[in-house]
Amino acid sequence: MLMPLVKEQRGCLSVRQACQAVGLCPCTYHRWQRPASPPKPRKSPRALTPPEREQVLQLLHESRFVDRTPAHVVATLLDEQSYCCSERTMYRILASHQEVKERRAQAQRRRYALPQLCAQGPKQLWSWDISKLALCDGGHVSLYAIEDVYSRFVVGWMVAPRESAALACELVSQTAKRQAIKPGQLTLHADRGSVMRSDLLTALLLQLGILQTHSRPRVSDDNPFSEALFKTLKYHPGYPGAFLDCEQARAFCATFFAWYNAEHKHSGLGYLSPAQVHLGQAAEHRAARAAVLASAFARHPERFVQGLPVPPELPGAVWINPPSPDSSTPESITKEDLQ
Repeated sequence: MLMPLVKEQRGCLSVRQACQAVGLCPCTYHRWQRPASPPKPRKSPRALTPPEREQVLQLLHESRFVDRTPAHVVATLLDEQSYCCSERTMYRILASHQEVKERRAQAQRRRYALPQLCAQGPKQLWSWDISKLALCDGGHVSLYAIEDVYSRFVVGWMVAPRESAALACELVSQTAKRQAIKPGQLTLHADRGSVMRSDLLTALLLQLGILQTHSRPRVSDDNPFSEALFKTLKYHPGYPGAFLDCEQARAFCATFFAWYNAEHKHSGLGYLSPAQVHLGQAAEHRAARAAVLASAFARHPERFVQGLPVPPELPGAVWINPPSPDSSTPESITKEDLQ
């Protein structure tokens, strides 16, 4: 309010008189009139000189300290009977050169490819996993199961007291021999468990000519067929919940997998059994069903409002992570992409 007053009444009042009228010191008024000047930085007498700061920066850039924290550098120098500055001073020097960042923001995390695998018939793509079966005494046994992705046929399984790469190799080797798998014919997919990524199993698969692929880390739906198989087993009406010992678990699994392969009508297979699809009997059984439906249609065509019924068809291809319609992702990936 003072400045307009002075300007309007400059002809009548002096600056001193106007300041006295409002109770303001004239020095304050004149200070307001001067342009503001930036404050001068105060320098501590304890601060390092520019050559000393440069020397500390070069020390931190040495190969032995480049990946170490200032606390480690100070401790190492003290052990060498040397001291240049404090840990906090080192941080200030690094910060002035934009060399202090959040380490987690700098981390270069590995990116894993999305496994997109396709099977157009049996013995092209297998999925396997290990599941725990509870025991009555609080322990558990391990169920190894290998399933053909296209036919849903359980080609091999094993119940063992523990997880072991040697046992997994034995199961895979015997199953591949029993199914007459040729080199370059099969892809074996699994999650990233220690047994699945073991060097012993990798060497065996290379020897057999079987391509090995893995799910992405911390992704639960990259191995859906094995997970669905274990869910079917554990939600089966006859599943006891817990077994007395390993032998009882083996006996139950033998009965269950015999039923699952030969009798279970799978919705993904047009309600054929996995054995019928895996053994090449699907066309015969679909033709028989079609003949029954045609006979029923001939007797009472009025009951079929949509015309001649036909049995469900088999899928042309079964995918793990099918590509979206608008994507140009390749149909499959190699072992090097997933490991």
